[in-house]
Amino acid sequence: MTTATTSPTSPESPTSPESPTSPESPTSPESQVPDAATLETIDRWLSYRTWHSRTPGAQVAVGVAGRTFFSRAYGWADLRGGVAMTTSHLFRIASHSKTFTATLVLQLADAGRLGLEDTLETHLPAVADSPALAGIRLRELLEHTGGVLRDGRDADYWQFSRGFPDNEALLELALEGGTKTPPGEAFAYSNIGYSLLGLVVEAVTGQSFGEAARSAIIAPLGLADTDADHLADRAGDYAVGHSGLSTAPQRQSLEHVHTGAMAAATGFTSTATDLVTYFGAHAMGDERLLTDRTKRLQQRLANPGDPRHPEGSGYGWGMIVEKIDDRTWVGHSGGYPGHITKTLLDPTTGLVISVLTNAIDGPAEPLARGVAQLLTDAARTAGEGSPSAAALARTGRYASAWGLLDLAAVGGRLLTLHPTAWAPLEGVDELAEDADGGLRIAAGSGYGSVGEPVTFTEDADGSTTGLRYGGMGMTAMPTLADSRAHRWGGPVDDDRD
Repeated sequence: MTTATTSPTSPESPTSPESPTSPESPTSPESQVPDAATLETIDRWLSYRTWHSRTPGAQVAVGVAGRTFFSRAYGWADLRGGVAMTTSHLFRIASHSKTFTATLVLQLADAGRLGLEDTLETHLPAVADSPALAGIRLRELLEHTGGVLRDGRDADYWQFSRGFPDNEALLELALEGGTKTPPGEAFAYSNIGYSLLGLVVEAVTGQSFGEAARSAIIAPLGLADTDADHLADRAGDYAVGHSGLSTAPQRQSLEHVHTGAMAAATGFTSTATDLVTYFGAHAMGDERLLTDRTKRLQQRLANPGDPRHPEGSGYGWGMIVEKIDDRTWVGHSGGYPGHITKTLLDPTTGLVISVLTNAIDGPAEPLARGVAQLLTDAARTAGEGSPSAAALARTGRYASAWGLLDLAAVGGRLLTLHPTAWAPLEGVDELAEDADGGLRIAAGSGYGSVGEPVTFTEDADGSTTGLRYGGMGMTAMPTLADSRAHRWGGPVDDDRD
C-alpha cells in the first residue's frame, strides 16, 4: 500500500539569508527538484523495496531548502490492526535527537552562555568528585571522544525490561561506568555522553531539556509534529513499532515509552516531512538556527566512524558525515526499539532525504542511500534531454521467470533498473530511442544484450502488456495492490484476507 500527499513541484525559499547559489547553478535548490518521471521511478522503487524486504511500513520525504517536494507512505502503521501508514504518522527518531542536542549546545556557545572547552564539572557539579568524568570537555562529548561508556553497564532499558533512567539514575550510570578510554583519545559513540549534554542544557538554560528544544528549535521552525520525547496525548498518532524477523517468524508489536533523561540522545518524536524542514535549516545559507560558520564546524568530519576504515563515514558535532558515490552528506540515523530511521542532508544544495521505518530491522539506511543515488544521477543528467512521451508511456515494471525489470526514467536517461537490488543504479542498462521510435539497449555490461532492440506487445486497446528484452519475453506487472502480502511477517492470528 502506498499513500501520498500533494506537494509542490518546486521549493519555496525559506525565511533565511539568500542561498549562496544562483538559480542557474547546478548546485542551486531549484536544480535538485527532479521531473515527475524521476519521482515516479523513485516511488516505484521504494514501494517494491519495502514490500520485498517485508518491512511493515515506511514514511519517506524529500525536499530542498526546507520545503518538501516528495512525501509518501508505504505499507502499514500497524500490522496487527491493519492500519495503513500515512505521511502524518509519528515516529520515534532515536539518535536523530543528538542533532537537536548538538544544535542547542552550539546555540548556547554562540551566545556566550557556555564554552565548548568547558569541563563537564563546570555545569554538572555532581560529577566533580569523579576523576574520570569531571575533566571531560563539552566538545569531546559532542564528537564522542569523551571516553564515556556507550549505554552504561546495564543497558537493558533498550529492551524495555526496565525504564529509561531519570536524571538521578543517569548520573549514577555515568559515575558507575566512568570512562573506557582517556578523554580525547578515540571516537567512541556514547548515548550516556549525549544524555549528559542534555543535563548541561538544562543547567545553563534553567529549562527542562524539552522546553529548551521547543523554544530554540521546534517553535522557530514551526515543527508541528516534533517533540523531545513521547507525546502521550497523541499516542494514537504513532506508527506501531514492530520486532524483527531475525529471532522469530512473526513480528510483534512494541510499545512506545518515555526516554527520561536520555531524551537528548534518543527520545525525539517527528515525521519525515518535519525532518525535511529541520535538516533544511542546517543547509548553508539558512541561519535560522546556527550561523554558517558554526555549521561548518558542526558538519566537518572530526573522527572516522571506524579507524580500520578511515575512508568510510565519520562524525562531526552531532552529525554523521558520509559519502554516497562522490557526494558528501551529513545527517543522522536512529535506532529505537521498533523504529529505524535515517536522514541525509546535502549542506551545499539543501537537499534532504528522510526515511522512517517501523520495525527494529527496518531498512531505512539502504532506502535513503538508494534515493540519494537516484536523485544525484537525475540532477547530473537533467540537461541531457528527456525521453519521448511514447517512451515514458512504456515505463513500468516487467516480470519473467528470471525476475523483474523496471523500465524507468531518471533525469535525462531511460534506464532499466533491477528493483530487487538495494543499489538501484547497480548493473543498469541505458536505452536509446531510434529514429523510428523504437528502443534499443545502448549501453551496459558486455555480459548483457547491448545493441539489441527492445520490443513491446500491446492489447486491443493499445495498452502495453509486455516486452521482449534481450530476447526474453516479460509481462507488464501492475503496481503492488493492497493485499495480505504487504503484511508479511505479521501475527499468525491475524485473520484478514
